[in-house]
Amino acid sequence: MREVDSLRPLTAGRLLTLWRESRKEAGEPAERALLCNARVLAESCRFRGEAVFPGPEAVLAELTPREMETLLRRLSGLETETSAAGENPWFDEARFARLREG
Repeated sequence: MREVDSLRPLTAGRLLTLWRESRKEAGEPAERALLCNARVLAESCRFRGEAVFPGPEAVLAELTPREMETLLRRLSGLETETSAAGENPWFDEARFARLREG
C-alpha cells in the first residue's frame, strides 16, 4: 500500500455527488460500494500534500477491501493509525503502572 500521511475529509455535498455517480455506473450494491469508496479514497488520501492515487481505478488496483475499510475508518474518525495497528488508543500506560504497583 502506498504511504498516506493525511486524509482530507470531503464535504457532504461531494460525498453525495460521488455516491450518485457510483450508483449510475454500478447496479449491484457491493460493486457500487467499492466504486464509491474508491472514489472517496482517491480524493481523500494525501502524502506530503499531494494525491496518493491518480483516480479510483488505482485505489481498486492497489488496495484490498480491508485496506480500503481501514483508511475509510480513519477518515471518518472511527479509527486512528495506532488503533489500526492493533493498539488500544485509550490505553493509559501510567494508570496501568499504578494499578500494577497497587
